[in-house]
Amino acid sequence: CETCSKEAAKYRCPRCMKYSCSLLCVKKHKLALSCNGVRDKTAFVSVNEFTDLNLLSDYRFLEDVGRTADAAARHCIVHSPATKRLLYCLRNKARGCNIELKTLPVGFTKRRENSTTFNSVENKFYWHLKLIFPHCHAEYTLKGVPDDKTLADILKPYIDPVESDPVVCQRLKIYTASPQSDVRILMKIENRSRNSVRYNELDASRSLLDNLKGKVIIEYPTLFVVLKTLKNDMVVLGQDGSEPAENSDSESSSLSSVEEGEIQDSS
Repeated sequence: CETCSKEAAKYRCPRCMKYSCSLLCVKKHKLALSCNGVRDKTAFVSVNEFTDLNLLSDYRFLEDVGRTADAAARHCIVHSPATKRLLYCLRNKARGCNIELKTLPVGFTKRRENSTTFNSVENKFYWHLKLIFPHCHAEYTLKGVPDDKTLADILKPYIDPVESDPVVCQRLKIYTASPQSDVRILMKIENRSRNSVRYNELDASRSLLDNLKGKVIIEYPTLFVVLKTLKNDMVVLGQDGSEPAENSDSESSSLSSVEEGEIQDSS
């Protein structure tokens, strides 16, 4: 057992492949690693390791995507004038800020979660935002984040040694113990094939709106907070030696087959 290291393992987590000996250890490992125990159906599998089971899994996954998209297309809320008007307003306002905002059908999780709004009086976005701290296997969801707030201020309640919540600080102690200069904020570049995943590095001193300009956003921004001193497999565009840094306007517009099925035509 990789949790208690005392008993023989009886179970293996489909998500993170950790071995456990009992229900108690299963719950402990889920809590410690923020693991939901659900197998990642889109995890990369090399050609050498690809089996008939992987092929069957992919086939069933694509069937599930097709059913979900079809059910969402038939949903009455999709055809509601109020819903269409709201989504059109959000996309139009984002376009005015040089942000390409894409929305998913109603049946998808990100569409249900998204609480992003635009305040016409203040002429300001209040974003639904997700923060992921991969070195601690932790993620947090923020709602109503004003677009003029700097990324440094957004992160203060999480990684600032003084201002962060004590419980959060303990969980993210690897971040709070590191110099602020080591903290990097990355955002995945959309509209790229799955075998060419790249990230943009954001400027913590600038506002959320300034950092999102020229980017493609699917429903809401997801920010990855990483440390320079720790090895990670996230390739930053312009720092991998093969591609120059560029904004999303000049990036490839090809989507993976799954993404094409998920993204609702904004026109």
